[in-house]
Amino acid sequence: MGRLFLVDLEGSSYSCKHCRTPLALKDDIISKYFCSRNRRAYLFYNVENVTYGPREDRMMITGKHTVADIFCVVCGSILGWKYIHAYVKAHKYKEGWFVIERCKVLNPAGTPYEANQEAQVGQQAPNGQETWMAQEAQAGGGIDVDNA
Repeated sequence: MGRLFLVDLEGSSYSCKHCRTPLALKDDIISKYFCSRNRRAYLFYNVENVTYGPREDRMMITGKHTVADIFCVVCGSILGWKYIHAYVKAHKYKEGWFVIERCKVLNPAGTPYEANQEAQVGQQAPNGQETWMAQEAQAGGGIDVDNA
């Protein structure tokens, strides 16, 4: 294998929780309310310092998509996926965007995501409000659970 070159991200960034490699700028986040395999996830415009797995079709709640898994370029940890193609016209906007599971990264402050900090998928929030998943769906945001 050749020499490894990392893209230096200037500004507040999310990083790999295993090796602290910078992955995405805070300013590149689109949504904090995505869901991946029953976990919360972030949706980003741009992600750096990742490698791609093979393209594959996956059936998700919002329909069939062609995606490629993304891995940390330094430690090889799987982080999430990149949307390559959406078969459903209403979800074409996701093409080229990245989903990173929150449990795989450190936030810009350098701390990990704690699953118990927020209501889990399908649970009622303590204050009686709808969960984040229902709120995002009502707002027209992205919920895309990978059914694979």
